[in-house]
Amino acid sequence: MPMNINTYLAEHCQRINSSLTKYLPESNTTPQKLHAAMRYSVLNGGKRIRPLLLYASGETLGAKPELLDAPAAAIELIHCYSLIHDDLPAMDNDDWRRGKPSCHKAFDEATAILAGDTLYNLAFTILTRSPLSAEKCREMLTILTEASGSSGMAGGQALDLTTPSDHLTIELLEQIHHLKTGALIRASIKLGALAADNITETQLDHLEKFATALGLAFQIQDDILDADEISEHKINYVSFLGLETAKDKLRQLKQQINEQLGYLDCKTDSPLQILTQYTLCD
Repeated sequence: MPMNINTYLAEHCQRINSSLTKYLPESNTTPQKLHAAMRYSVLNGGKRIRPLLLYASGETLGAKPELLDAPAAAIELIHCYSLIHDDLPAMDNDDWRRGKPSCHKAFDEATAILAGDTLYNLAFTILTRSPLSAEKCREMLTILTEASGSSGMAGGQALDLTTPSDHLTIELLEQIHHLKTGALIRASIKLGALAADNITETQLDHLEKFATALGLAFQIQDDILDADEISEHKINYVSFLGLETAKDKLRQLKQQINEQLGYLDCKTDSPLQILTQYTLCD
């Protein structure tokens, strides 16, 4: 029977939310304000795209769901920590997140910084206590630390904050999003794959190329969908390339994505294939 995407999303969102609820400290434990801020930020909705991709990648390659729960929770906590810090006045200065006050507005700036720091630490603690083998756990820790550091998400944010619009090139724009958005997307795909048995270097290579194209495609698609809300000061594919050129670039990336899935011999009804088509509006 073909996979039903709505059922898949509902089941796996419930699974990741249950894991996150279990791993997060209770709000009534000391320090209560910090723990409340952590739960507020993580359990405040969200599409859970990164853990969903992790589950889809692992399950497509035969990994058992119970081996994917810890890395799925870890990748989402890293994402949530980054959102808390991105919203701060010193960074993007956003007062709202997912239709509710940002963490620093619902609590205060100091608590928001500490909540982000603690979620970051909790992500790695969860991985070290997972049922994965010690070797796979070490590999996953390496992938996650690199994806969230200066050679990944944090580096991309730094470039985004410090690059004047008149110094922007298409190469720099792609580098920013390759790091800021793409790094955690690639990590999600690789963490899921590593939980599977007998994963080959060839498969990992194709997954890397798939994930790289997917991360950039996500960003360009978001820019296209938000074309009416573009600020002239915002680094954006549509504002830089124009709407039609951005759409052409997205079509090229979708072709690359499908090619890499073909090399992986993914069936048309595999979780990774179906989820990719769903998230890219195919």
